[in-house]
Amino acid sequence: MRPFPTPGPAPAREPLWRDLVGDVLRRERLSQERTLKDVADAARISMAYLSEVERGRKEASSEVLAAAARALGLSLADVLALAQGELVRLSGARSRTDSLAARRTGPPMGTVRLAA
Repeated sequence: MRPFPTPGPAPAREPLWRDLVGDVLRRERLSQERTLKDVADAARISMAYLSEVERGRKEASSEVLAAAARALGLSLADVLALAQGELVRLSGARSRTDSLAARRTGPPMGTVRLAA
């Protein structure tokens, strides 16, 4: 007879790269007090497309990301490094949360404990 697994907390959603990059672009634009139109014009991309990239709705090409970065006075490497830092921060927080939850509730469902 198998023990009934106890439900643990729902697993946290893995952050999507497009969300992280969009957040970086929006945060940088707002910190410079620039409008969406201003940055889109400087990057030579449509305002609607830049808006969708910032909101994580579109997965922008490296050319579009580089153009948006340049329009903000950044390099593509700067934008990607900022997004990577955010990913590490969010993943680290999630890993710690998952670890704490596992200690409180036991191993994840489907894990078999072997008798010593």
